[in-house]
Formats: sequence, C-alpha cells, structure tokens
Amino acid sequence: PVPAEAGQEDDGSRCPLPQARRVFLAPGARSSRIFLAPAADPQPAKLSRAELYKPPTSEELTQLKETEDLFHSSLLRLQIEELLKEVTLKETKKKKIDAFLHEINSLLGAIPETPETELTDQAWLSEDVKVPFLQVPFNVKGRFHFVPPAELKVVGSYLLGTCIRPEINVDIAVTMPREIFQDKDNLNQRYHRKRALYLSHIAQHLSKEKLFGSVKFAYMNSNHLKPILLLRPQGKDEKMVTVRLHACPDPGLFKPSRFYPSKNNVRTAWFMEQSSPKEGATEPPTPHYNNSILCDTVMLSHLHLLSNAATDFPGMKDGLALLKVWLNQRQLSKGLGCFSGFLVSMLVAYLLMKRKIVKMMSGYQVLRSTLQFLATTDLSVTGISLAKDADPSLPVLDDFHQAFEVVFVDPSGLVNLCADMTASKYHQVQFEAKRCMEILDDRMVDGFQVLLMTPKPMLRTFDHVFHLKHVSKLQGTCKKMQLLNELMDRGGNYVAAALPFVVSLLARGLSQRAQLVAHSLPQISEWPIDAEPPKHKDIGPLTFGLLFVPEFAASTLEKGPQADHLEALEFRTFWGEKSELRRFQDGSICEAVVWEASTVCQKRLIPEQIIRHLCGLLHVSLLPCVLSLGLKDTSLSQEAMVSVVCSYDDLSRKLWNLKELPLTVTAVQGVHPALRYTDVFPPIPVKPIYSFHNRRKHLLLPSEEKPCPAYITPLKIICHMEGSGQWPQDKGAIKRIKAAFHLQLAELLRQQHQLVCRPAVTHTDVYKDGYVFRLQVAYHREPLILKEVVTPEGMLKYQDTEESRQLELETLHLPYLTSSLHGLQQQHPVFGSTSRLAKRWISAQLLSDSISDECVDLLVAFLFLHPAPFTPPSSPQVGFLRFLNLLATFDWKNNPLIVNLNTGLTGEQEIKNKFVAARSRLPVMFLATPKDQWSSMWTRERPSAQILQRLVLLASESRRALEEQLMDPLSDQDVKVNPLSKNVLEALAVCITGL
Repeated sequence: PVPAEAGQEDDGSRCPLPQARRVFLAPGARSSRIFLAPAADPQPAKLSRAELYKPPTSEELTQLKETEDLFHSSLLRLQIEELLKEVTLKETKKKKIDAFLHEINSLLGAIPETPETELTDQAWLSEDVKVPFLQVPFNVKGRFHFVPPAELKVVGSYLLGTCIRPEINVDIAVTMPREIFQDKDNLNQRYHRKRALYLSHIAQHLSKEKLFGSVKFAYMNSNHLKPILLLRPQGKDEKMVTVRLHACPDPGLFKPSRFYPSKNNVRTAWFMEQSSPKEGATEPPTPHYNNSILCDTVMLSHLHLLSNAATDFPGMKDGLALLKVWLNQRQLSKGLGCFSGFLVSMLVAYLLMKRKIVKMMSGYQVLRSTLQFLATTDLSVTGISLAKDADPSLPVLDDFHQAFEVVFVDPSGLVNLCADMTASKYHQVQFEAKRCMEILDDRMVDGFQVLLMTPKPMLRTFDHVFHLKHVSKLQGTCKKMQLLNELMDRGGNYVAAALPFVVSLLARGLSQRAQLVAHSLPQISEWPIDAEPPKHKDIGPLTFGLLFVPEFAASTLEKGPQADHLEALEFRTFWGEKSELRRFQDGSICEAVVWEASTVCQKRLIPEQIIRHLCGLLHVSLLPCVLSLGLKDTSLSQEAMVSVVCSYDDLSRKLWNLKELPLTVTAVQGVHPALRYTDVFPPIPVKPIYSFHNRRKHLLLPSEEKPCPAYITPLKIICHMEGSGQWPQDKGAIKRIKAAFHLQLAELLRQQHQLVCRPAVTHTDVYKDGYVFRLQVAYHREPLILKEVVTPEGMLKYQDTEESRQLELETLHLPYLTSSLHGLQQQHPVFGSTSRLAKRWISAQLLSDSISDECVDLLVAFLFLHPAPFTPPSSPQVGFLRFLNLLATFDWKNNPLIVNLNTGLTGEQEIKNKFVAARSRLPVMFLATPKDQWSSMWTRERPSAQILQRLVLLASESRRALEEQLMDPLSDQDVKVNPLSKNVLEALAVCITGL
C-alpha cells in the first residue's frame, strides 16, 4: 500500500504504483493517515529520476495552498469531495431523465383543446380528476378553455446542474397561452383557478398514458395558492426523478404595477360573499396574493440570472450542493415559508453580484461565505435586493418591509423571494448559520461530520417542544385577533395568517427566557388526482420549539416596568390577571408576574405555565409532549442532592480546620454519585428514634420489640493527608498509620464539632445532618509503593497490580471524576437530571449491572462538553433523547469517545491514532478522559461486545418509538410497534414514572 495524506490527487501518470492515488499534504495542516491499496498486484514502475522527482504542477500547488489556508484538516477536503460525488446526479441517470422529458414534451403538445365555459362550470372535467384548489368562495367571474401550452421550458436546479440526490426534482414551466385569459383575471383568485383547471386537464390526459408510474398533485412548498402536477416514470425508474409541472402565464400578460405590495387584488365583498361592497370602505393590500402571481411571471428571468451566475463558476455548483445538504439536515428546506434550494441559489447569486463571492472560489468557500452572510445579516430588519437599476416607480425596500416579515427582492424589483417566511424561521436559519461558523472555526471539532452528516430534528434540537394539536382552532384566533385582511391575502389559509402572530406572542411572553422560538414548517403531502385537495387543517399538529437561556429559563418572576411608566398599562394588558404590583428590594414598585413553583422540577415547568396562559389568550389548545415540558419528579431527588452537597461542604470545612492533627489535611474529595448530582436515589436524611434503640457506650443497638431501624447509605469521602518523611515505605505499615488516622479523626471530630463518629480500620463513619459520611484517609505515594516488585535477581521494579489499580481508582480517578462532574453541574444545571434519567432507562432494560455508573456519567457529560451541532441541553428530556442517539449512532468500533473534562486534552488526534493502532487490545466501548487517555478504566471490564450490541439496538429502538409518539400527539400513543418496541415502551414507562 501507498501511504498518502489528504490533499489533491493527480491523474496517476507519475504515481510509483499503478492504479493507486498520489495525494499531497498541505504544509502545516493536520492530517489523518490514509492507506490506499492498488486494485491489483503492483508492478515496479520504471520511471526516470527526472519523472520520479518532478515538481508539482501549478494546479497542484494552488490546491495545496487552498487546503492549507481554508481547511483545518486535509481530511476535510477529501470528505467534502466524496460527499459531492455521492449527491451529484450521474450522467447515466441524466440521459434517462432527458429521454423522459422529451416524451413529456411530445405528450403535452398533443393534449386537445376544450370549449369555453364559465369558471364555475367544471362539468367538462372528468369525475376521475378533482381540481387541486380550495375554491372558497366558489362563485367567481370569468371564463376558461384549455389550449395547449405556448411554451415548455425546463427551469430550476436540474438545468443548472445543482440538483442533489436522493430526491431529484425537474421543474418545467408550462406557459399558458394568452387567449385563455381575460381582463381582470388578477382579481379574486381568477388566475389561480384557471391555473388549477389548466393542470387538471393536463392530469386528466397524462394519467391515461402508460409512460407514467404515478400522476399526482401537490402544493409548491405547501402553498395552497400554488398547486403543481407531479409526474414519475413507470417501473423501476419511478423513484429516479419527479417532474414538477408549473403552470405560468406569459411574462407580459399582467401589468406589474397591479401587483405592488400596497395594491389590492382580492375584494372584501367577494371574499365575504356579500351582495354589495360597503360604501366608503377601503380595500386592504394583498401583498402575499400579489407575490404569488408575480412569482409565476418571473420564472424564466430567474433561470437566466442563475445560469449567468453559474457560467465559468464550478464552485457555485459544489457550494449549492453543500448548502442544500446543510439545509436538509436541519429540516429547513421543505414546507410553507422554507429556506428552499432555489432561495439559497438566489442568495449565492446576490453575493456574487455584490462581490462577496467571486468566481474563483471553491465550493467550500461558497459555503463559508454564504453562512457568514446569513449569520451577520438580519433580512427581517435590513432587506436585500437583486435589482440593479433602481426604478423610481418600483416599490422600495421599506414598502416590502411593511408587507412582509423577511425581505429578499428579486432582480425585477417586484417579487419578494421570502414572502412566506416568518421572521422566526429566518432567525432560526440565522442562529444555525452562526453556530456553524463557530464550529468551522473550531479546530477541535470534526466540522464535516457535525455540519453535513448529522441530522437535527426538532425533538433533539430544542430544549422544550410542544404541539398545537387542533390547528382548525386558529380560525377563532384569526377572528379574535382581527386578521380578516391576512386571511384574504393568504387565500383563506388561517394557519399561515395566524402563525406569525402566534410566534410573536410566544416570543414576547417568553422574553429573556428563550433565545430562539421556532416553529415547524406547515407541510402538505402530495395526493392522487382523483382526491379532493387537502384542507388547511390537514397539516396536522403545529410544532413549536423553544431554545432557552439556562440562567433565566426557570425564573419564577417576570419583572415589568414601574407602575408610573406608560409601558405598565401595556404590560398589564398583555398578562391580564396574572399581573400584579410588587415592591422590590431597591424600593421600586413595578408590575410583575409571579409563577408558582417550589421545587426544581416545578421550576422547569414554568415555561409550560407561560405557554398555556398565552395559548389561552389565543383560544387554541395546547398539547405538550410527554417528555418535552418536564417530568413529574416525585422523589424530589434534585433537592435531596442539594441537601447532601451542602452537608458535605460543611463537613469538608470542618476537616480542613481540624486542630491537633499530626499532619494537615491537603484535600477532601467526595466519590459518591450523589456528590456529582447523578445518583438516581440519593440518600435521604434519617434521624434515629432513640426510644427504638439501646445505648451501649457509643453504640445504638436496635431493640428487639421495636421496628428495624432504617438503613443509611454511607457517602464515601477521600481525605488526603500531607506528605512527610515520617510515612513508612511498607504497605502494611501504611495501612496501620491510616487506621491510626481514622481513630484520631473520629476523636477530634467528636471533641471539636460534637459529631457522632464510629472509627474502623479502613474508614471512619461520621453521622451528620441525618447522613453518614465514610471518611477514608489516603496517602499519595501508597499506589506507587504497591507497584513495587522485587525480581528474582533482587532488582526493584514497578508494575501495575490489581491492588494498586484499585487504590488509584478509589483515591485518584474517582475523586477527580466526581469533582469534574460536580463543576459541570454548576455550568449546566440539567446535567445531573439527564444522567439520572439515562441510568433509569438502562436499569429498566436490566443492563445496570453490565455498564458502570461512571461510564453513564461520562457519556452524558460528552453531550454537554461536545454538543455540536446542537447547543448544550437545557432540559433533561432533550439530553435523554441525545443520549439515546449517541448510543445508537456512535461508531464504537472505529472511534474513541473523547470526553474533554475541564478542557484538559489537547492531543485528541494522537489518541485517535493510538486507538486505531491498538484497537484489538482495547475495550469495545473506549472512553478517553484527560486523566485516563489510554486505558479506558471505566469500560475496561464492562460492557462486553454482546451487551454493547444489545444496548445500541435498544437505544435505537427506544429513540425511534419515543420520537414517533412525541411527534404524533394525536395518535394517543396508539403506535404500531414490534415486540421489541413494545418492551422498550414499557421500560420507558417505568423509567418516566419513577422520576
């Protein structure tokens, strides 16, 4: 094999081995060694010395320089190149698709005309085809007859070569002839209904052809005003491509001035089905309606713009492919108001026009430049325009901002490409772009895997998720909030009309608690041509995700303005009866809202109280996910552990301040899981009932006729003593010295702090505040002394023994782990709850004996220390879902899990290299920490390969079943599951009810 390192390959003409690749390494770049074996047995290549040492070409040098400047790792470049090969459409498929398109072209030209009828007279249409449009109200003026298309044009990503697998869509613009239109077709949905009837007649004839495997209708980006026709080939090629027919008018059919954002094209009297309009009433603008018509008139101009931008710019094709993969992984590219592939293509064209991107850039540079622009530019505040020459008669950006939440104007100066997008959805895109730029700039993160290969569903992305289960009730919300104008503008789509206002209300109510309030994109799936078109309520439950600021998320107080300020009235109006006047410690009297919560669990439920209150204002029903807004913590274990830690801290101070000890205490470190907040059932303080016991000196013996006393779990504490030359060098003598220290510690604690103590040879038990702390003295040189071995030759050498390893584990590694995880809990308050939930799940699978508690704690700690591409969890439930996903998806066979506690590791690549070299001798689950880089002591003996395989399977099935139920709340948990899933769900039920 030829050792090679990441860079750019040549044609192999100067490669020493036939059919092997020569790869260059950029100077200074980190590398991962790759071995590329030749396909056949290599023969020695007879090369002259000049050919063998021929310098790199200018192209190779350029690529080397680019790799050095742009990529943190040479491997990243190779990974991106392989990804592009995977998602790019192959030439053989293109030829089949082209042949399919030619046949469609011939069929469309042969469709017969129909006689002219009224728009409301649709008897000429076959009963097997339904009009793909919600005709409400039904009565509308105008006449229609079908005439074969005036022009057929392939538009979109297929023609540009920027479409990506696995879903290959080919868009065809079917230009409807002018003769089917009349004056004023721009009014009252006349154009939209003619467009739908035109597609219906095409569907009626194409459905009879054997060429097609399926002929269906769909809404373009789930917009009810824009139905399209989907055609797929017959047989095994059915999944190869989907041809989407877009009916559009001739570009010069309508006057553009009729569709300015301030113009009205839907009359109130017609929409409300009134006999006559009100006198003197002004018609409201219909910008979204106008924009939907304008979009159809500029499809060809957009194609020309993108075609010119892609000319002599190979990096644009690669960059768009990467951006589309990035959007798909974040579920941002489908649905009403999505950030589609077309939109990101237009954005790249804009950046090219503004010279923020140049045609010399590679695909990776295009990706970075686009993400940088999204991260730093808020289109909901400062819109952008592709229009070059400012026509004074055209609307300006301010006009668009008054009509739309997000503004990106196309080259015509008339169409807002982001018309359907809410400000909330754009802020989510912006947040993701900022996060991705941080990841790309972090040399310690595998940017390729995190950004392009890791999916981000809502349940694992957001801290809290909840559903509006009956979206039909948003009709009442529209009425309450007086959104009639928005309903007219949206063609009666009450979901699209109410959604921006619902999101803004939630964002205002959660104020400082949430850094991001996001919503799912309403999506309507395709339907058969003989079925009625889906209604607005058919999107199913509307899902909202909340990403919280941990410092404020659980605050019980919502402080408002002072009572004498003008904003106080607005605050009282917003919160209603929840608002009250309160005096604060600084003497101010302010409006405030106080939420009831006494325990940590109830405080985590405060966002639910806020959301239910706000949804009550909107008269909509809220359905919280079972795991989204908190679990009922009946054991109050969080408060119990806080009490344990407080008592431990007080005992530590007392030990530090003990007088008359021969040697001072240098460190007091806890090792019990409760002291790192991860004990599922922490000890509960127990006060002995003295009447149940008989006293004998310092002992309390249970009385025979009284109930048995409660068992108190001891909390182990390691007490390190200072070094001294007086310590013996014999392990037996050291144990005796430690026993003497145990006796003296008990005596001094009893004398100086009146604590009940019981000394023993190996420890001293201290009863304090209802807990029992087990003190164990440690001497830092003892593990080294236990390693001493005398050879038969009389030489002294050091080697690990079982006794020395166990002592190191108890006195060095466990205290370090506990203190590190205790600090992690201070940074991320839900770490402990997440770990306890994970342990309950493992116990419910009957695997708690096969995996150590410390291993589970480290797995959960990894989620908080290395959360990319997510943010650190702010609720135990999302942490639990990510825990299941980590178990199910991590490549345990080929990769070590590196948990960088206290950022104490810098050579992660070295660990990976050594791991690969010694894989066969290492545990099946390998965990590396700063103090344990090579041995993986917490998984050395367990789990076994069989148990790990079982654990991965259970985690995968648990995650799938749980997410299915959480994202389908209307099913009432009536999900079809296989026997394994059923057992998993039963185990999860035990887990949930126990916390």
